[in-house]
Amino acid sequence: MSDELGERLRALRTSRGISQRELAKRAGVTHSSISQIEQGQVSPSVSSLKKILNAVPISVADFFTLELDNKVQQFYSADELPDVGSGDVELRLVGYNRKNRGLNFVIETYPPGADTGNDMITYYGEEAGVVIEGQIELTVGTQVTTLKKGDSYYFETTQPHRFRNRSKKICRIVSSSTPGQTF
Repeated sequence: MSDELGERLRALRTSRGISQRELAKRAGVTHSSISQIEQGQVSPSVSSLKKILNAVPISVADFFTLELDNKVQQFYSADELPDVGSGDVELRLVGYNRKNRGLNFVIETYPPGADTGNDMITYYGEEAGVVIEGQIELTVGTQVTTLKKGDSYYFETTQPHRFRNRSKKICRIVSSSTPGQTF
C-alpha cells in the first residue's frame, strides 16, 4: 500500500507543480519524510497524510479517488483530430478519445455551397462558436442571419438549426457544444 500511496502522492505533487521541498515546507514536515513516503519506504499515519494533503490542498477522500493517470491525452496535433462531419462539411473533433467528455470542441470547415442538410438539427444542449474565416448563413428557429469573420453565436440546441455556406469562399468556425456526444 505504501508504494501505491507514494506513487499517488508523487503524481499529485508533480501535477500541481510542487517540489518535494515546497510540499514539506507547506505541510510542516521534513523533506526526507516526503521523499521516503514517495519512495514507498515509509507509510505515513492518517494524521500525517492529512497534514500533507492539506498543504496541496486536497481531502484524503479526493486524494484516493482523484484520476492521476498522466496517460490521458491533453494535447492534439492537427492530424490527430478525426473528421466526424458528413457530406462536404468537415468537423474536426478535439478530445475525441476522452472518457466522459462533457462538451464537443470542433473546428468546422464549410466549402462553398456546403450545408448541414435540409433537415434542421436538434438535440438537448447548447452551442456557441465564432467564425474565423469566411461567412456562414445560420438558421436558428425562425431567425436567419449571415455571420462573417469575427462574428459569433450562442443558442440552445433544442431550437432547430442549420448551417449553410452560400458564399464562394471557404468558411471556418471554432465551436463548442454540450453535452459531449458520440458522432
